[in-house]
Amino acid sequence: MTAPSASIDVRAPRFAAWVTSAVLAVVLLTGSSVLLAVQAVVFAVAAMAGMRYAPYGFVFRSLVAPRLGPVQEREPEAPVRFAQAVGLLFAVVGTAGYLLGAPALGAVATGLALVAALLNAAVGFCLGCEMYVIVRRALPART
Repeated sequence: MTAPSASIDVRAPRFAAWVTSAVLAVVLLTGSSVLLAVQAVVFAVAAMAGMRYAPYGFVFRSLVAPRLGPVQEREPEAPVRFAQAVGLLFAVVGTAGYLLGAPALGAVATGLALVAALLNAAVGFCLGCEMYVIVRRALPART
């Protein structure tokens, strides 16, 4: 994992949220457990290895960021990684629902993940990041 002080371009998670929203919308329209499993892998890489290694982060750094100009604002990476872990949880539950013959469970889990992704993409409100802050406040401080 990266150091707690690692920071990322604030535009990267919003780009990833737009791509994620598109993928999750397609999953809802098609009921594709395979596509949702692929999205789960994307979430897993981002949560475990960090945004530097995340597929959507790579696309952002390689193709999008150079066209946007220099970074004006950065944010801590830890809350974003936590949000990716929450997305992973919903994607795994959704994939299991689709694969185990419970498409309603798959659709609900996917829909909830889509709402969170759209909130981040459209207005910059990262629900998982806010959950991270709440969890950090609830846990005792490390010595």
